[in-house]
Amino acid sequence: MSSAPATATIPGYVAGTWKADPAHSVLAFTLRQFRVSTVRERFTGFDVTIVTSEDPRGSSVAAMIDVTSLDTGNERRDSHLRSADHFDVGEHPTMSYRSTGIRRTGDGWVVDGELTFRGVTRQVPLAVEPNGFGPGPSGGRRADFSATAQINRRDFGIRFPMDGVGGVIGEKVSISLGIEAVAQK
Repeated sequence: MSSAPATATIPGYVAGTWKADPAHSVLAFTLRQFRVSTVRERFTGFDVTIVTSEDPRGSSVAAMIDVTSLDTGNERRDSHLRSADHFDVGEHPTMSYRSTGIRRTGDGWVVDGELTFRGVTRQVPLAVEPNGFGPGPSGGRRADFSATAQINRRDFGIRFPMDGVGGVIGEKVSISLGIEAVAQK
């Protein structure tokens, strides 16, 4: 086991409280449809708070995502996905993520946490890459993180009318996060 501190591999790491900058952050997901294409979707409304502690393993993440902010680049598709047939934003306008622990895995990091969506809570680990900490373009400090995860849409009660008909819509949803966060005073 290495005696190097856990922060040695994170450029410029500092403890603090950070808020995601929506103008420089992306919460996106993809899924396969008709076995030949990938649909890319994102949420434009979210509030993410990251608390980094002296030891990264004591850090935490909390996020609230506005599901009504879904954007696929196709308003007709967005409206359909927001409907009760799928995301049901009338009943479930938000989803949330709350970390339950952070651990080191080889050269990387995993944030263990709970995703609550459509009234269902499931454990969803995020593979996280802390890209660095440093000065922002207009002063202050910034931190940059990338994260990925995979979920099964059915685990959250999302069904499609043609489920079971030759893989029309894939069950696996790939989540991709790019978070640029601003230090809070």
